[in-house]
Amino acid sequence: MPDNPQHDEQGESALALRTRRPRRYRIVIHNDDYSTMDFVVEVLTRFFKKTQAESVELMLIVHKAGAAPVGLYTRDLAETLLAEVGSFARQRKQPLQLTMEPE
Repeated sequence: MPDNPQHDEQGESALALRTRRPRRYRIVIHNDDYSTMDFVVEVLTRFFKKTQAESVELMLIVHKAGAAPVGLYTRDLAETLLAEVGSFARQRKQPLQLTMEPE
């Protein structure tokens, strides 16, 4: 039996064994026939911190494939980003759609 009940035989703390990395969620951007390419690039640079070149490349992937992941985030951050982008899109009268799915 270990001297310290907070540690197991390998020396790992009981707390460390119970602590897990938070589940992450993938945000996916979807193609539509109405959101402009410039708007999609602006969203990717403004909200997802992509470079201009990364944003253009990702926008073209979405345009051709129909959807593409834009990043992995904790649940709270993913939900916040979806709300912020949704509000931004509505203000600009763009029907841009994003979804989140567990990793």
